[in-house]
Amino acid sequence: MKSYQLGLYEKAMPNDLSFKQKIQLTKKHGFDFIELSIDETNEKLARLDWDDTSIEIIQDTLKTEQCFIQSICLSGHRKYPLGSESKEVQKHSLEIMEKAIILAHRLGIRYIQIAGYDEYYLPSNDQTKKNFIENLAKSVRMAATYGVILAFETMETPFMNTVEKAMYYVNLIDSPYLKIYPDVGNLTNAQNGDALKVEADILKGKGHIVAGHLKETKPNIFRNLNFGEGHTPYHTCISSLVNVGVRLFVGEFWYTGNSDWETRLQMANEFLRSKIEEVIQ
Repeated sequence: MKSYQLGLYEKAMPNDLSFKQKIQLTKKHGFDFIELSIDETNEKLARLDWDDTSIEIIQDTLKTEQCFIQSICLSGHRKYPLGSESKEVQKHSLEIMEKAIILAHRLGIRYIQIAGYDEYYLPSNDQTKKNFIENLAKSVRMAATYGVILAFETMETPFMNTVEKAMYYVNLIDSPYLKIYPDVGNLTNAQNGDALKVEADILKGKGHIVAGHLKETKPNIFRNLNFGEGHTPYHTCISSLVNVGVRLFVGEFWYTGNSDWETRLQMANEFLRSKIEEVIQ
């Protein structure tokens, strides 16, 4: 039996590949599963309306490749946030959430990583925070109906950039269907690179963390770095996650138009597995 599993973030591969091709590449380069992206683009949001044929093709490919989709990264709420002051945007936000939950249910996906934002493109205020809580509660009730777990990503903005801040909402909602899926790169930047503070923060989520995004960061830089060229303290982060029961990890990085992108998939797999296996034997 495997002692841990390592997944690949879909956006590490070119967007013009079919999802079937992405599944095949996930396995080719040594990852155990793929994380499906549903971002704010119309192309990705259209996945929420995949028909039976599309889902059957995906399921057949997963079976053939002996791969699976463990999670959805639902970042579409950046454009349509739960905390919006617009009633129409709130309505659309909840529609996106419901469709994502149903899609996860149909595909057998266990959890959905949700963004820890009340607002993204507009300012946060007391009203947006109130709206966020109300619509979060509605979202968790929908998730409970389908047996799908929602899990907060710790973000790059002050609203929810630590596990401690995410735990406030987890405790407030108090449901087994709301957990935390932290991004260790964002946690590192939130603590100004202090590994001991990152460790202490992760431990505050004990019993409520389902997986970990492994991402490279530098001060004030949150994406598009190669693994090993930033300041994310992987050993501390992974050890802390393992100590609170985590055995699922996803390598989060992006395809940026580079011609050696397949080589980078392989290098990322080797780098991350070496870091995980320093902790898990």
